[in-house]
Amino acid sequence: MGNFKIYTKTGDTGQTSLVGGTRISKDHKRIETYGTVDELNAFVGVLNDQLNDQEIKNNLLRIQNKLFVLGSLIANDESKKVVLPELKEDEILFLEEEMDKMDELLPDLKSFILPGGHPQVSASHVCRVVCRRAERQLIGLGKEVEINAIYIKYLNRLSDYFFVLSRRLSQINGVEEILWKP
Repeated sequence: MGNFKIYTKTGDTGQTSLVGGTRISKDHKRIETYGTVDELNAFVGVLNDQLNDQEIKNNLLRIQNKLFVLGSLIANDESKKVVLPELKEDEILFLEEEMDKMDELLPDLKSFILPGGHPQVSASHVCRVVCRRAERQLIGLGKEVEINAIYIKYLNRLSDYFFVLSRRLSQINGVEEILWKP
């Protein structure tokens, strides 16, 4: 990488650059939103590092790559005409197919489930709730700038995926789901 340095000092005054170069405040809703997508991506990595099931690990790596795409799309200044990868409907179908495969193996859901019971299950629930926060922030950002509806749809489906995955991980690890008892 040669002379590349990770620190640029250009953010020392509380400003950062969007993809395309436009400078905005680091507390802008756009920065908060793609920062949460990045946080989710990091938590997916934490979950993936705990797993042995290669199919699930591969699925999570695919999701991480799509989250990186989504973050760059949210960080993009549309006025600058930067070419970026797209987030496509087939990624939503992928999540739905994976949930359907897991659901076939799971007992019927008859109660709310509390996070916990195993570190992998808890990590999947953390991914779920951070994903929901990213979705809420993206919806809020959409009140100020135009957001492609597929981004919201993807995060909505992804949070569902992490819920189903948490149930499957309980099953794989032989732990009982913790049922909510009001």
